[in-house]
Amino acid sequence: MRSIARHRLAVAVAAMLAASTTTSTAFAQSLDDVAAQPASTTDEEPTVLDTVSVLGSRTKPRTEASSAVPIDILDGEEFHRQPSVDVLDKMRTLVPSFNVSTIPIDDAATLVRPANLRGLPPDNTLVLVNGKRRHRAAVITFLGHGLSDGSQGPDISVFPSMALEQVEVLRDGAAAQYGSDAIAGVVNFSLRQRDRGGAVEAFAGEYYEGDGFTEQYSAQVGLPLTQRGFATLTAEWRSADATSRSVQRDDAAAVAAAGYPGVADPVQVWGSPQTHEDMKFVANFGISGDSVDFYGFGNYAKRDVEGSFYYRNPTDRAGVFSNDGAQTLLVGDLDTGNGVGCPTIALRDADGNLLPYAGVAAAVAALPAECFTHLSQFTGGFTPRFGGRMEDRSLVLGFKGMWGEGWYWDISGSRGRNEVEFYMLDTVNASLGPDQPADNEFAPGANVQTETNFNFDLVRDLDVGFGTGVLSLAMGAEWREEEFEVIAGDPSSYAIGPLVEQGFSLGSNGFNGFNPRVAGSHSRDNWALYIDAESQLTEQLLLAAAVRHEDFSDFGGTTNWKLTGRYDVSDAFALRGAVSTGFRAPTPGQANAEQVITEFADGHLLDSASLAPTNPIAAFYGAEPLQPEESSNASLGVVWNSGGWLTTLDAYRIETEDRIALSAGFEVTDADRAALVAGGNPEAASISQVKFFVNDFDTTTTGVDLVSSYTSQHFGGDTTYSLAANWNRTEVDDFTPGIISEARVKKIEESLPRTKGYLGIEHQREVFHASLRLNYYGSFYEDHLDSDVVLAADGGLPIHGDSAVTVDADIGWKFASGLYFSLGAQNLFDEMPDENPWAGVAGARYPVHTPYGFNGGFYYARVGYEF
Repeated sequence: MRSIARHRLAVAVAAMLAASTTTSTAFAQSLDDVAAQPASTTDEEPTVLDTVSVLGSRTKPRTEASSAVPIDILDGEEFHRQPSVDVLDKMRTLVPSFNVSTIPIDDAATLVRPANLRGLPPDNTLVLVNGKRRHRAAVITFLGHGLSDGSQGPDISVFPSMALEQVEVLRDGAAAQYGSDAIAGVVNFSLRQRDRGGAVEAFAGEYYEGDGFTEQYSAQVGLPLTQRGFATLTAEWRSADATSRSVQRDDAAAVAAAGYPGVADPVQVWGSPQTHEDMKFVANFGISGDSVDFYGFGNYAKRDVEGSFYYRNPTDRAGVFSNDGAQTLLVGDLDTGNGVGCPTIALRDADGNLLPYAGVAAAVAALPAECFTHLSQFTGGFTPRFGGRMEDRSLVLGFKGMWGEGWYWDISGSRGRNEVEFYMLDTVNASLGPDQPADNEFAPGANVQTETNFNFDLVRDLDVGFGTGVLSLAMGAEWREEEFEVIAGDPSSYAIGPLVEQGFSLGSNGFNGFNPRVAGSHSRDNWALYIDAESQLTEQLLLAAAVRHEDFSDFGGTTNWKLTGRYDVSDAFALRGAVSTGFRAPTPGQANAEQVITEFADGHLLDSASLAPTNPIAAFYGAEPLQPEESSNASLGVVWNSGGWLTTLDAYRIETEDRIALSAGFEVTDADRAALVAGGNPEAASISQVKFFVNDFDTTTTGVDLVSSYTSQHFGGDTTYSLAANWNRTEVDDFTPGIISEARVKKIEESLPRTKGYLGIEHQREVFHASLRLNYYGSFYEDHLDSDVVLAADGGLPIHGDSAVTVDADIGWKFASGLYFSLGAQNLFDEMPDENPWAGVAGARYPVHTPYGFNGGFYYARVGYEF
């Protein structure tokens, strides 16, 4: 009844929003009789300042219209009003070249979702906060569905959107200006500054299906910090129920039909994971002095997320229930020294059909006391649950001021730490037999990423004898240390139990714990020097150049450069372009992290080890130490700014060499396994596949960004029309067959839609506002379950998803008293992808990486008060 009532409410809200957004004019006119604002007491027109960004130029902030490189500046209030509660989903909506999807059953990627700017992996985008480098997350995306495999990017979901003044996205290579990672671009989060007042807000929403109920509470307060300073504090708390878009697996249905008790329906859940708790706190503060200003900001966040894993079939899960393809039950002898053997128990008849459970159960009940099988506890199989508790903290402190005649200086230090502690529920370490931990709960260990930065920057305008007579010069130095730590799990999560020699798998099934051999810290440091010059050579021509040298303790130095130009043909029309080189240094985590996980491949589950390149097992298969990625970036664009219209059109080309990613899986044969174990690598005993980080393939990414807006006084108020679109294509130019598979190449080239964009209308009249956005997603390709083959004829599970249009709508009121509320819906008309043709294989009703998600429509209400 509860879900039916909620579904009816969703339909009612959808209908109201559809009607409201199409009749906003009449609705706005009626406000004159309801809540007219008091008339202005002055004839002065308020001064309107253009919004500026610190990105793209080290010397002077630029507006979207005046910048020599493409920049998106997203207003903080508009950003906060987006229906999604996660910052990543808000950016996906507002920035067409930014992609992120729902991540089900993808290990740690469900905790920190990988996001892609311009079709490149997450760690090819540099993230700044108030212009300062943000530390990475401790999560390495071992399962990134081709495009993001092996990436380690920052976690930008730790920021409450209420804390943001604006979000700036530089869509251009900028490694020469900002350092490693800025290949695809740079994202800067500017925090709000207020010394008085504040706001409180509550948000609640749910999917049309009646699941995924989300509640969020936010608060912000501005306080004076002495008479010349401010302290802005923002907090947010959120929880979200899981969703399920699942059907029963074919194999589970067959097991249930054979009489096996305890088979859930569905046995495996595909959907958004459950967020038990997501708490965020951000502080931004500063004091202005006569000649020196002090500033600082920091955050603390913690998150607990839990999701489903793959179902362990009680008749065929290797290493737990059967090691011969469901012909016989895996039975272990707990006392091999007494000469008593354990009988063989058949699971199938001569024709390959499952035998009724009653007969199998009778044979299990008749086993000698020393004979053990996991079927006794898990009669219907089991589905492990995987979760993680994330804790993130950072602090940046600095001083800035002016020396002598025009030397502006800025010195700062920062420290950031991200820790993810993993846990496994409802699973086993099969090799331990009956000696499992309480409640079958395991603590596989944790990863920790820590970064320390020190920066010193100088800026000055110099009088020169050419052009307009001014050369803006910026220069600086940076020192950074990165440390990646692996914390060992509890002994049961990695133990090699007594039954391992009888074919039972070791470690917590699904996500092996980190053993003491791989635990420890790995660090490196680097220093950098840069210089950036910019000059308005004529009233029409702007030129800029930047050079940066960085030296790393583990692989040496690299020098990169950038040239930028802009020519204003007229007051309304300009040409702009840039060429640059870039790089991305392999992280200490990529160079040293290791993990054994369970993957679905070739129609069955197997234990896959992702190893550091220096691991002797990886070296056995040809792994070598990592080197930096290198890139070249070129862009050319036009700007039109006239009569309320602002339009930018930019084409780009990014060539990346020696990209770092996980290799294809190498099968561990019986001969390999014996040699590796004999060589002192006992964990090879239960590994079926080996992967490692590698510099192997080159790509070329080309694309076009179109961004246009028009401001008007239509419908009796301020109305803004926005159009933004991105066309993007990545081609793999070179790779080594066997190291990078052809299936991986196809996923890199086709998994994201080549075309994505939106058309939006935003209307504001007195206390009323309304918005309507049409989102377009082009077709996409999915190698379902990472089956790692290209064609169905080869046994794979390809999905060719169609393009789609979704609609978002929001209406609201904001009164002079400070009270505001709104109603809205994301995916108003409940657009869903075509159903998965392979749904019976693992139970996913829809393609699991649909670019616009597979949960369907989401309706919400928001109420708040500003004071």
